[in-house]
Amino acid sequence: MNTVDDFLALLRDELGMPVSTEDLPRGLDEVPGWDSVHLIWLLSALEQRLGRPVSLARILEAPTLAEIYQVALAG
Repeated sequence: MNTVDDFLALLRDELGMPVSTEDLPRGLDEVPGWDSVHLIWLLSALEQRLGRPVSLARILEAPTLAEIYQVALAG
């Protein structure tokens, strides 16, 4: 996962979320179809794609998809 487009493709392809770049800065409660289960699925998919662990604590603190992406990149 090298770009934000890769991240969005992961959300669309692995989680079935109909998201676009317009959804990145929205609060998670504003993302169409989002619920807490998606967060766990996303964490698992990110770890598989990146080949390393991603901090659950930091993901839980991220209020937007953009910040989740930043946490994933930071390692």
